[in-house]
Amino acid sequence: MALRINDTIPDLTVETDHGPISLHDYVGDSWTVIFSHPKDFTPVCTTEFGAVAQLKDEWEKRGVKVLGVSVDSAEDHKRWKEDIQTAGGAEATFPIVADSDLALSKAFDMLPAEAYLPDGRTPNDTATVRAVFVIGPDMQLKLSMTYPMNVGRNFAEVLRAIDGLQTAAQHTIATPANWAVGEDVVIPATVSEEDAREKFGQYQTVLPYLRMAKLPE
Repeated sequence: MALRINDTIPDLTVETDHGPISLHDYVGDSWTVIFSHPKDFTPVCTTEFGAVAQLKDEWEKRGVKVLGVSVDSAEDHKRWKEDIQTAGGAEATFPIVADSDLALSKAFDMLPAEAYLPDGRTPNDTATVRAVFVIGPDMQLKLSMTYPMNVGRNFAEVLRAIDGLQTAAQHTIATPANWAVGEDVVIPATVSEEDAREKFGQYQTVLPYLRMAKLPE
């Protein structure tokens, strides 16, 4: 079954290079990014893990936990982290799920139920395990993105999206295209003009269904 926005993520117990963890326990009351990879010791994925490691302070500033996933063993992950630090210049301190049984990949609908790892496999056998999931403190999926193997992920966009998700959750607003922190937000269409004036004061009506405002201080 596909995992859709606002679905509760499955509470799997998974093996990681930090030992076994429960997904729900790991998320706890935090925002969490789960990002997946088809194989260890691959070039694009190594640069991505390095980029995530470099952003440690940015994750912590937002109260975000990070959980990597790769379809290899925990021992491989430990050795791969040495390469990640060499390539990225930062230590990957977050755990990486050892999804060699494909349980998480299948539960998150990255692979079909009948998928298996053939002998002598290559990254192409698990190419669709290239996703980013943002999980809210309510254990629900808030955002997902899937990338091909030949295009590295933009984690600045993941941070921007988390900023939008957290701002929207805190203030019950929406964010427009290309929004960044500090810019005007969208007043939801379900908010009456009276309530909009009470909450935001003055606002701009671009179209009858598109109203822009600054967040109240």
